[in-house]
Amino acid sequence: MAVLEFPGPGLTIEQWNQLGALATSVKPGQALWISGYFAGIEHSARAFSGEALTPATADFLPPQPAAAAPLRTLTILYGSETGNSSALAKALAEAARAQGLQPTVVDMADYKPRVLKEEQDFIIVTSTHGEGEPPLSGMSFFEFIEGRKAPRLPQVRFAVLALGDSTYEHYCGAGKRLDQRLEELGAVRLADRVDCDVDYDKAAAGWTETVLAALKPASDAGPTTESRNGLPAAAIAAAPSASTYDKRNPYPARIIDNFLLTGRGSTKETRHIELSLDDSGLIFEPGDALGVMPRNDPALAETLLQALGLSADAPVTVKDRTTTLGEALVEALEITAATPRFLEHWTGLSAAADLEALAGDDRKAERTAFLRGHHVTDIVRRFPVKGIDAQTFVAGLRPLQPRLYSIASSLAIAPDEAHLTVSTVRYELHGEGRAGVASGHFAERAEPDTIVPVYIQANPHFRLPADDASILMIGAGTGIAPYRAFLQEREAKAASGRSWLFFGERNFSSDFLYQTEWQAYLKEGVLSRMNVAFSRDGSAKTYVQHRLIEHGRDVYAWLEEGAHLYLCGDATHLAPDVHAALLKIVQQHRGCGEEAAVAYLDALRRDHRYLTDVY
Repeated sequence: MAVLEFPGPGLTIEQWNQLGALATSVKPGQALWISGYFAGIEHSARAFSGEALTPATADFLPPQPAAAAPLRTLTILYGSETGNSSALAKALAEAARAQGLQPTVVDMADYKPRVLKEEQDFIIVTSTHGEGEPPLSGMSFFEFIEGRKAPRLPQVRFAVLALGDSTYEHYCGAGKRLDQRLEELGAVRLADRVDCDVDYDKAAAGWTETVLAALKPASDAGPTTESRNGLPAAAIAAAPSASTYDKRNPYPARIIDNFLLTGRGSTKETRHIELSLDDSGLIFEPGDALGVMPRNDPALAETLLQALGLSADAPVTVKDRTTTLGEALVEALEITAATPRFLEHWTGLSAAADLEALAGDDRKAERTAFLRGHHVTDIVRRFPVKGIDAQTFVAGLRPLQPRLYSIASSLAIAPDEAHLTVSTVRYELHGEGRAGVASGHFAERAEPDTIVPVYIQANPHFRLPADDASILMIGAGTGIAPYRAFLQEREAKAASGRSWLFFGERNFSSDFLYQTEWQAYLKEGVLSRMNVAFSRDGSAKTYVQHRLIEHGRDVYAWLEEGAHLYLCGDATHLAPDVHAALLKIVQQHRGCGEEAAVAYLDALRRDHRYLTDVY
């Protein structure tokens, strides 16, 4: 093919014609962009081949603007149980965008581990579940990054914001684990880890400022529109538009009904509560939770005031709001479970030798045991501080936190309502009867027409599959709640998928929650199968995991046929016991060893077919 000669590298006639056609079609500004684009290709090609630019070639290249700082990719990864980590991650992303960056925000449940080695700036916001465990949505990510297949990450700059509850021994344990592991893998610290208690606003805000300051040099390069982690550009998360009612501005829901579900002679007290969301605009899906802003027992607040020798009318400022001490103790502050923060605060005020002895690093176990066995009132009584003023006292207390309850209804069946299944927590401590803050409120001070502030807490990791997919639901006690919502939804949609419920409680006669509803669903075919276990009805205790093993062949067959498996209830006993039963079922009916069974269930988790909501 003939070559047209001109100063600089030669082009074929075909290339020259293509270039000419392009030149006549460009709009103002596009030609300059194209020149830079081809200059970049030239530089890249020569850098790849190791060939240097000759003076002649360099003279031919069009003048280039001063090079901008290379743009680093930014990923913000979050692992969330109650939505706090998700909200903080999205708020950080908005602030980063305002600074000229374009971060990718990814839920740990959706993160592709293979991309980890390609990360550059990597920010993690994670909660801690139970005693130092990862949030359930982040289990697979933790298994990968803490495993042998995790890559070295010398090119990565990272920062970790850890959320937790200081009443637990392994406070912020999940965040601490990731922080340590990233350092072990050679990543460079962008900012120091910050550990946040349940009142995390101030600490999180300070951490965000630090991270943004560290990221700022990269913003000079301007934003990028590149999609990352296999997600389309539309999936790059932005903070959702604020709902009219949310955690900071809850809706004043009216209680429609509140009655006992458990029967006479039950050793438990479980209630069914219906709340009106009329005119709130609040929308939820089956599997979501209702955040309830509880009130402390006024009698407990009065007992605390007497122990302190303070007046309920004493003025205090709580979270930049001036109110009275009496109102703050009922409406705004945690006054039951004592926290390490309160213990440290009260130790300083009282100078009590017994409390000071608990402060050492080697007394962590004793300190945890002490906090579990003493409420705020117990500590104030046992180690009195004379002449304390109201503001000094409340400085050691943390804000009253919302309680989350799985919603036990579907809007398709009960529009403008949210139903809850609440087990009343009652116990004795130091010779006195005690009750849970929210469950005690519902049991003792929440008659019909009582107003309860609420908000919707989405739970995207506990959703129904397609209408034709089979679902296998496992729950004990109040873990039955979301399944009531599931079946209401499926009934309303005339879903064709099969459904199988395993339910466990103490006694058939008194604790078979929603019994008549399940029987009706079985009769109508909305519920395909149901197996129950009542642990105290026989000489040997039988639990749901035993029923699973009894029907293991069919359980495995359902899973092989594509069923989605759900587990809801107690995290301490139910969840590990059921998981162990499932491992046994897979080994027995798949004919494999434990390692292969573990891999089988892990694959179900990754495919979002093994979903848990435990507490």
